[in-house]
Amino acid sequence: MKKIVHIIDTISDRTGKTACWLAAILVGLISLEVIMRYVFNDPTMWNYETSMMIGGGLYAVGWAYAMRHHSHVRIDVIYARLSPRVRAGIDTFGYLLLFLPLMAMFVSSSIAWTVTSWKVAEKSVETYWYPIMGPFRTWVAIGFILFFLQGTAQFVRDVYYFVKGKAYD
Repeated sequence: MKKIVHIIDTISDRTGKTACWLAAILVGLISLEVIMRYVFNDPTMWNYETSMMIGGGLYAVGWAYAMRHHSHVRIDVIYARLSPRVRAGIDTFGYLLLFLPLMAMFVSSSIAWTVTSWKVAEKSVETYWYPIMGPFRTWVAIGFILFFLQGTAQFVRDVYYFVKGKAYD
């Protein structure tokens, strides 16, 4: 089990670090659009949609990385004052009650939408460019899958800590 958790952590880390390059590409695209629009008065018809898709994909694949490094927002007013074992128990309960069922639903739904999008060659109607939506929906589905896997790994760690009182790693 430890090997599987380690593999999930490695995938989350590598995906998150690779996604940083998407952020650089996104900054470049937005800068290009600003220059084209305000310097040359000739905005592109493809950049807005492309930037939205890359930004959404970057956001989606970053969920697992953020969870891996405990970067998601928590309400720490009471939680931070609790012992690590009690926090692990609360987290375990939260994973069982909310995270795992919701993520299973989101993974299932996003895969279904992705398959449908590719089958019908779905196109975005936000601009006159009409780009296909399959690649974007695929990124979102991958993001949900990675997030679900990282949440499962975190759940295993929290259950272990709650039961044994020591870190899993």
